[in-house]
Amino acid sequence: MTDWNRVTLKPHNSHSIIVVEDHDDTRSYLALFLRRQLSATVIEASNARECLGQIKTRRPTLVLSDILMPGCDGFEMLREIRALEKDGKPRIPIIAMTALGSKADRKRSFDAGFCAYLQKPFTPDQLIGTIRSVLD
Repeated sequence: MTDWNRVTLKPHNSHSIIVVEDHDDTRSYLALFLRRQLSATVIEASNARECLGQIKTRRPTLVLSDILMPGCDGFEMLREIRALEKDGKPRIPIIAMTALGSKADRKRSFDAGFCAYLQKPFTPDQLIGTIRSVLD
């Protein structure tokens, strides 16, 4: 079993991360882990609409998003976020978290504009490594 308590990453108090996940336990655990490991502000969104509402009021450093969600899926959410980014600022990095694991799924995610891809289940090291590669 993976030890989610042993992974460390230099704290970044200035980071604001939105975790978009329709499974309550997974979302809450990821948010707690990121708060502890990064000392970041973590906003939880249970669906794409909640995430889009948050993005309209604050610009996060990063979005971690599930792909398969009821209603608006991660791909549609990504398209809507990109449509909002007409202000000339750099794009918000968005990491896909999904149980979809084929090469075609991975390619579709990158083609859609996700900057990284985490296949569930992933380890703490994979999560932190992916975040580090995107933010550093």
